Amino acid sequence: MIQQVTKGIKISINSDFEGKHYQKSQLFYTFTYSITIENKSNDTVQLLSRHWNIFDSLNQTEEIDGEGVIGKKPILNPNQSYTYTSHCLISSPLGSMNGFYNMINFTTAKEFKVQIPTFQLIAPATMN
Repeated sequence: MIQQVTKGIKISINSDFEGKHYQKSQLFYTFTYSITIENKSNDTVQLLSRHWNIFDSLNQTEEIDGEGVIGKKPILNPNQSYTYTSHCLISSPLGSMNGFYNMINFTTAKEFKVQIPTFQLIAPATMN
């Protein structure tokens, strides 16, 4: 499990290889990742949007920006957490992801970024 805390917001990540997938005659490697966002601060916060950097071992990079996560913009009171699972496709059996969440602190009305630490995407057979 990968973990990081930014401004009182703890991000914990687990990733898993799900298998190979063909899309329009191109081979992709499918990975799922589960992320828990924990509010360790004294303020109520809300996740507004996300930014992802997705890398594979073929030197391909994809950037993704979007509102919320899986269609939701969770509000977290102090000591609350929110967990979601999503997935990505990459063109090689090795890769990684990182990024950030844009959040707002309801006490100060200020937006801030929470770093999503780099985590690995590794198909198990690759390690043999």
